[in-house]
Amino acid sequence: MGAFLLLPKAFMGAFLLSFISICSLLPQSAVGITRHYKFDIKLQNVTRLCHTKNLVSVNGKFPGPRIVAREGDRLLIKVVNHVPNNISIHWHGIRQLRSGWADGPAYVTQCPIQTGQSYVYNYTIVGQRGTLFWHAHISWLRSTVYGPLIILPKRGVPYPFPKPHKEVPMIFGEWFNQDTEAIINQALQTGGGPNVSDAYTINGLPGPLYNCSAKDTFKLKVNPGKTYLLRLINAALNDELFFSIANHTLKVVEVDAVYVKPFETETILISPGQTTNVLLNTKPHFPNATFLMTARPYVTGQGTFDNSTVAGILEYGFPLNGIHSKDLTLFKPILPPLNDTSFATNFTKKLRSLANKEFPANVPQKIDRRFFFTVGLGTNPCKKNNTCQGPNGTMFAASVNNVSFAMPTTALLQAHFFGQSKGVYTPNFPISPIIPFNYTGTPPNNTMVSNGTKLVVLDFNTSVELVMQDTSILGAESHPLHLHGFNFFVVGQGFGNFDPNKDPAKFNLVDPVERNTVAVSPGGWVAIRFLADNPGAWFMHCHLEVHTSWGLKMAWVVLDGKEPSQKLLPPPHDLPKC
Repeated sequence: MGAFLLLPKAFMGAFLLSFISICSLLPQSAVGITRHYKFDIKLQNVTRLCHTKNLVSVNGKFPGPRIVAREGDRLLIKVVNHVPNNISIHWHGIRQLRSGWADGPAYVTQCPIQTGQSYVYNYTIVGQRGTLFWHAHISWLRSTVYGPLIILPKRGVPYPFPKPHKEVPMIFGEWFNQDTEAIINQALQTGGGPNVSDAYTINGLPGPLYNCSAKDTFKLKVNPGKTYLLRLINAALNDELFFSIANHTLKVVEVDAVYVKPFETETILISPGQTTNVLLNTKPHFPNATFLMTARPYVTGQGTFDNSTVAGILEYGFPLNGIHSKDLTLFKPILPPLNDTSFATNFTKKLRSLANKEFPANVPQKIDRRFFFTVGLGTNPCKKNNTCQGPNGTMFAASVNNVSFAMPTTALLQAHFFGQSKGVYTPNFPISPIIPFNYTGTPPNNTMVSNGTKLVVLDFNTSVELVMQDTSILGAESHPLHLHGFNFFVVGQGFGNFDPNKDPAKFNLVDPVERNTVAVSPGGWVAIRFLADNPGAWFMHCHLEVHTSWGLKMAWVVLDGKEPSQKLLPPPHDLPKC
């Protein structure tokens, strides 16, 4: 499988999944092989924080199995649903060129897989390499259904940085003692905010800073004088996270499976849906110490969050004159304050594409269509005869351009492909706010949002510039927005209201960072550019799951091009039915 990956014990059993590879049948120089996986969606008992719960998992493991492939490989992943819940799986960050049927968001590109049914996700990895992840994409099931998706470079193609001694996936999550489906269902019924998690986790383990959790601690054992590639993934439901390792410096070399100009930092910021690869150079000699690795949230709004800290332990593997590791000095990192927007902004500014001959930054220079989207929270009226727990007796809602997205009961891609959109969606999503206002100033008196299933329709190969503006209607906060089907370039960011006359002059069109998930600054804006060269129906939503549940989401339809290679492929025969 190429580069060796060191995995925590919580992952080891995941490799017993049904895995078939024809690697051995092909010459070493061959590009693009087929890899088969099977995901059995099951219920399993898992104990954390001295609390046992029956959760939805993959192959009886939490977190789920690691998928490893190479750039150019084809993946066939059969998902069999053995639980009462409907399920769908999203391969987060995979572009799904002409294979939108395999993207995964329920009621967008497919109907969910019902109990007792199965579906084969079939896609090829084109022009991508790095760290991504997969997760459930229906309701709040991704709280437990997630795992790493690692794409190695083509054989013989090196990393653009020193080859690491080992590679270590580290996936951040959240642990809820309660059933997350019950939590979000109750919140949607009452109109209030959902209960927060009971802990954060690293590879499913909360660590020693929580009660009754010392035994559930991720430990990374390293050797002196070596380089380790840490593949960091934020699969948490609702929180951006700061992460640091005591007395060690991290070198950022990749985000969202795209190489970046390397830079060193003691702390990284990673939003839900984002991945970050860092190089860790260990100390040249065995230190008389062990070191905590910790993560806790970056909090910007009034919403629900857990302010606790997850910890793992970095320990050096060579014994020191028989001294036990528990007798060594334990160093703790100092993380930024919970609301440190200054650190978040400075960290984000350092991210730049390599933009060289081998890895160019193909930023669209000429723009065909420009969009301005407001994103933020609002309210819906309380349902008749109900008492709601949202602001002033209303229900919490969230919207893009004041449209709170209503999920259809027929998959959008299916309706589009068969020309049966009537009654499913309308192609009239507003390209800018219908009623402009001072987006980051004094909140308007009217906080109500509209509701609907509206889409933007784009011709094939349209170059798009999208400015997303945070609003202070119910408090300014950061929103990590994820676009399915595309990578995009983050050409500009700022605070306050976007100024279309002044701000574009400061856009970076040379080496902006390329990614699939970007955080809109609290009380600010972000500008992205992408080329709509992938036909299909593509979801865009906040990756804070509570905001997605409240409607902070929309979708784009990209029409077929003229050439056969520019057309969406027909749906597979086993596409789930609604």
